[in-house]
Amino acid sequence: MPGQGLPLRVATLLTGLLECLGFSGILFGWASLVFVFKTEHYFEELCKPEAPLMGNVSGPADCKAQDERFSLIFTLGSFMNNFMTFPAGFIFDRFKTTVARLLAIFLYTTATLTIAFTSADSALLLFLAMPMLTVGGILFLITNLQVGNLFGKHRSTIITLYNGAFDSSSAVFLVIKLLYEQGVSLRASFIFISVCSAWHVGRTFLLMPRGHIPYPLPPNYSYGLCSGKDTTARGNSTAESEKLEMGSKEVPPAKEETPGPEQQQEPRSFWSYALSQRFAWHLVWLSVIQLWHYLFIGTLNSLLTNLAGGDRALVSTYTNAFAITQFFGVLCAPWNGLLMDRLKQKYQKEAKSTGSSAMTVALRSAVPSLALTSLLCLGFALCASVPVLPLQYVTFILQVISRSFLYGGNAAFLTLAFPSEHFGKLFGLVMALSAIVSLLQFPIFTFIKGPLQNDPLYVNVTLVLATVLTFVHPFMVYWECRRERSPHATA
Repeated sequence: MPGQGLPLRVATLLTGLLECLGFSGILFGWASLVFVFKTEHYFEELCKPEAPLMGNVSGPADCKAQDERFSLIFTLGSFMNNFMTFPAGFIFDRFKTTVARLLAIFLYTTATLTIAFTSADSALLLFLAMPMLTVGGILFLITNLQVGNLFGKHRSTIITLYNGAFDSSSAVFLVIKLLYEQGVSLRASFIFISVCSAWHVGRTFLLMPRGHIPYPLPPNYSYGLCSGKDTTARGNSTAESEKLEMGSKEVPPAKEETPGPEQQQEPRSFWSYALSQRFAWHLVWLSVIQLWHYLFIGTLNSLLTNLAGGDRALVSTYTNAFAITQFFGVLCAPWNGLLMDRLKQKYQKEAKSTGSSAMTVALRSAVPSLALTSLLCLGFALCASVPVLPLQYVTFILQVISRSFLYGGNAAFLTLAFPSEHFGKLFGLVMALSAIVSLLQFPIFTFIKGPLQNDPLYVNVTLVLATVLTFVHPFMVYWECRRERSPHATA
């Protein structure tokens, strides 16, 4: 391997994996943290005692408003997770790695210290802390994705692995919950996470570049403490696609003499792609599936409380089971990329005889991934809609696999289906628009708690039907590929 030694690169890789696994996406372990917050009486003043049952004995408290408050905090945090991807990417592009990471450390440390020193009396500070925690985590992920560029042909595997680690980091809140049950205070846990910022700072200056890691990697590339000047100029032009590619590989043309439709025509503007039918259906696909996941995670504590009849021990057991399954996201994520890579190789061989374009080959390889992700979400949605507590174990498994496939598949499709010069903008746009759709989770939760009186049947049926609609996206892509192949087939 040219340039700096392998040990430094492996150290960068492993510490980056640990950073994503331990810090970047911990918000999505929200259900575990809500359990602790409720034990600490956060927003308990919103609970209202039920009317007396017999004599002077009161019924169980109605904590609908408390659940809504927690749901609103998660809605805001998850919205920022998507909506701020585009601005965070711009910061990384414009100001490069060191500045982006120092901003991430500042936001993350401020958030964890705020949570550490909150109490039931100052619980409203969570509205400030959770979005800051989310944006800091996104910046950690974005600055780490470029590490894949250090390893050439293993680039996509590493990027996908980091995204899986982002999903698995939600298990951190489970660890905090388990420690809390063993007597370790919430404050102590978050102070420890805050102290870890010293490690983030050290990694920023010792194991990360000041600028961007270019791809392909130039000879004698150096970075970190030992480098005199970063070799970044050559990587700046591709930085936007490097940071967000999330598991996709470049597709070499099946036949260099057979350019795709986009190459035969005059260059099209960004908005011509953003307003295309292909992009619109992809937005529907991402938004519906993501809404299911956010709604499920944000309302899991309330769902389990209802199904368990208020039994806190049972709720705790199922919350732990959910958080444990989240940890396996790091193992599930690479399978989607592997599926697409294998299909790409297969279709490229076929394309040599049929004369199909590189674009058609790339799109065909994405169809099974899109359809499988929709199928996994449909199974997850159906299980989540059945009010049987033991069935939720199956729901948890399907949820983590579906979520692991979703985001890598999203970025991979955008990379394959649109020109690379528009990738960063299209990625930011689809994430921002899907974030706006994700805001529906709070009114949906309020609707279930209010007019539907805790019976989510009608909402679940509606969302299941919406999930069926996501199958239109892979079908449309398949039909488009079939249309483009037909002239070659009949030639």
